[in-house]
Amino acid sequence: MWKELMVMPHVVFGVFGILFAVWVAVEAANSSEANQRRLKLASIGTSIFLWLAYLAGGWWYVVYYGAAASNSDKSIILAGPWKWSHSFFMEAKEHIFFMLILLSILLPIITFRNQVFKDKKIRNLTIVIALTIVALGLGMEGFGAMISKGVKMSLMGGK
Repeated sequence: MWKELMVMPHVVFGVFGILFAVWVAVEAANSSEANQRRLKLASIGTSIFLWLAYLAGGWWYVVYYGAAASNSDKSIILAGPWKWSHSFFMEAKEHIFFMLILLSILLPIITFRNQVFKDKKIRNLTIVIALTIVALGLGMEGFGAMISKGVKMSLMGGK
C-alpha cells in the first residue's frame, strides 16, 4: 500500500503543472497590462509543479519501479503479457519529460523578460509553449495509466 501511495505525489504534481500551463495559456491569450502578475505567477507555478513531478517521479522510479528486485513494477511488467507497456510507454515518458522540463523553464523566462501583452509574437509563443506543455502532460498522464495497467495485467495473469 505504501508503494502505491508514494507514486501519487508524482501524478498530482504533474496534474497541477498541466493546470497551471492552461492558466498560462488563458492569461496570455487575454494578455493585458493588468494580468501580467498573474501570468508570471502561473508560469512559475507551471515550472515548480513540473519540477516537483520530475523529482517525485525520479525518486519513485529509482526506489520502486526500476529496482533490481524481482518484485519491482518493471520486472513484473516485463514478466507479463504487456511488456510493451514498459518498452514503449515508460521509455517514452523517460525522454519526453525532459522536453516538458525545458519548456517549463522557458515559460517564466519569456514572461519575465517580455511584456507579453505588447508583442503578438511573444504572446503567441507563450500560448504555444503552454499548450504544448498541456498536450505533452496529458500524454504523460495517459502513458502512466498504461504502465499501471501493464502491472495489473501481469499480476492478473494477463486476463
